[in-house]
Amino acid sequence: MYLSVQLSCYPLKEEYKQPIKDLIARLEQTGLEVYPGRMSTEIFGDYDEVMGVLSDTMKWSFETYGKSVFVAKIMEGDRRPR
Repeated sequence: MYLSVQLSCYPLKEEYKQPIKDLIARLEQTGLEVYPGRMSTEIFGDYDEVMGVLSDTMKWSFETYGKSVFVAKIMEGDRRPR
C-alpha cells in the first residue's frame, strides 16, 4: 500500500530552525521521496516503510532536541506532485 504524508514539526524552543533542518536532512537520507516545503514536508512511499521512518525520526527528534509538536496528515494513495 502506498502512503502520502504531510508532516510539520514545531520545536518548542527559541532556536527552532536547526532542529527542523536536521529533521528534513534525516528524512532525505531514508530513501523515501521527500519534498520539503515552507510550512511542511511531504513524504511518499510504502506504508510500512513510511510509518517506520516517521516513528524513528520523531523519536530521534525528541531524544536529540527535546519537546516538539508534530502534525501529520496521512493519506492512503499516491499524491506525489506531478
